[in-house]
Amino acid sequence: MRDMLAAIQTLVRNGEIRISEKMMRKRIHSKLIHEGQYVAEVDVELIETDESWSPYLSIEDAYRLDDVRDSLRRGDIRAATRQARVFSLTPVTV
Repeated sequence: MRDMLAAIQTLVRNGEIRISEKMMRKRIHSKLIHEGQYVAEVDVELIETDESWSPYLSIEDAYRLDDVRDSLRRGDIRAATRQARVFSLTPVTV
């Protein structure tokens, strides 16, 4: 991997390839994950660009969402609360 990065850096320095600098904005957004009787609120950073895939998550935030969901599925609430705010849902009868 480092060899590939070094090769790309060399190509950029030599002007053989150009890296486009696009306008990129980041904003914090809360994502809700519902599993069973629990809901976790996870703050993630949305990355907005002028491209059609915008907005998107960083890979780290995507993995964090997966980790919280997996923790809730296993019933490991303690692990989920390390990365999110966890709420217990109570059914309401009328």
